[in-house]
Amino acid sequence: MKTVLVLGRYGMGEGDPALGVKILGTFLRKSPAIRELQAIVLFNAGVKLAIEGSPVLVELLQLHENGVEIHPCGTCLEFFGLKDKVRVGGVSNMDAIISVLNAAEKVITL
Repeated sequence: MKTVLVLGRYGMGEGDPALGVKILGTFLRKSPAIRELQAIVLFNAGVKLAIEGSPVLVELLQLHENGVEIHPCGTCLEFFGLKDKVRVGGVSNMDAIISVLNAAEKVITL
């Protein structure tokens, strides 16, 4: 089953931001257990997870090295002025993101 993970915020869950980033790091380290994880889509503040200095950059790089595609939204990166700071995946666009989601058999949104 092709699975896509969608991250639309800088962290996981509601409440304390530091806790949200901490538990997201743990989730990403454990995410190879997700059956056939194919891609991670990042949008809105979630694109900040793929830039230099991100507290979960190591986890995303490891996933990418293991074949998981990382798709940070180019419009979002441009909005935040971060296009030149992306360190994992490539600057994506909505056509590519829609294609990835359309090919997925399962989408997990955090």
